[in-house]
Amino acid sequence: MEVSKMEEGQAQIDIWNYVFGFTSMAVVKCAVDLGIPDVLENPMTLSDLSSALGCSPSALYRIMRFLIHRGIFKETTNNRTDQIETIVYAQTPLSRLLMRNGANSMTDVLLLECSPVMLAPWHRLSARALAKGTSSFQAANGEELWRYATENPAHSKLIDDAMACMARMTVPAILDNHQEIFEGITSLVDVGGGNGTALSILVKSCPWIRGINFDLPHVVSVCPHYDGVEHVGGNMFECVPKADAAFLMARLYSLRPIKICLLFQVLHDWNDEECVDILKKCKEAIPTNTGKVIIVEAVVGEEEADKYKHVHLYLDMIMMAHTDTGKERTRKEWEYVLNGAGFNRYTIKHFQGHQSVIEAYL
Repeated sequence: MEVSKMEEGQAQIDIWNYVFGFTSMAVVKCAVDLGIPDVLENPMTLSDLSSALGCSPSALYRIMRFLIHRGIFKETTNNRTDQIETIVYAQTPLSRLLMRNGANSMTDVLLLECSPVMLAPWHRLSARALAKGTSSFQAANGEELWRYATENPAHSKLIDDAMACMARMTVPAILDNHQEIFEGITSLVDVGGGNGTALSILVKSCPWIRGINFDLPHVVSVCPHYDGVEHVGGNMFECVPKADAAFLMARLYSLRPIKICLLFQVLHDWNDEECVDILKKCKEAIPTNTGKVIIVEAVVGEEEADKYKHVHLYLDMIMMAHTDTGKERTRKEWEYVLNGAGFNRYTIKHFQGHQSVIEAYL
């Protein structure tokens, strides 16, 4: 196949994006570590910013030049007459997502994915592809992800903080679009609820619900107090507190009796056969005529017009790097596991960014 000079030229440009692809993540993390997004809540000149951060002006200038080129920050004209510098740095909608205490901050997710523990498996991704029997994460870190987190409190906190970050964005979006899910429920147990952030948001918005945040003892022992939420420590494979419904942020356990089973980013951790088994357990736990399973997950768009397709594909590679069998699924792949578990009717509703709500009925 003949390749034009224009195509060859573009390939020469594009290849550098892959050679240095890690750089954007590293420099954004540098900005977060320095506190640039928070300090720049008001526009500042280079000299003012370097003074506020205690940074070398020349190094900071180069960092900001890179981040401006990537669209993280922007330059505007300085209108102050008492300053010589004519250019000031300012926030963008993107940089506001990197503010540590911002309303929709993604900082904790970034810090988790930038951690050495989570980066190391990427160097072992081929081990997963070659089916050597060891996951990329285990090959890099010696143990599978959740056991590693249990034995390393600092990494466990990174995961909990990242999950809380996602909860602060996702749970309000679920409530805004599908609050009817929680109507009629008087008690709800969040299995694997981490520090209780998701449940605290739910209970605050749905005060008729009594919340039970259930996780391993070492996790709940350091949870903050939330009105309407009881923290309970235990092992979900041995016993789960009884409630009207289960809300699952990271793991699954079936309850009897429950009206609704809500799976929040659970099934992408498992292969198709395991998902079918999990969904069958859910089917056994819900009423035959009125029960349903609500799954909050990504649905990989097969059409090129899907503007979040790149996010779905990133997430799928993350599942390959960090789990033994996990993956993101297309609509057809979701239909396969749902039908395999005996759910013959379902709806898929997009509600926020890259995520969807799948309602499966008996």
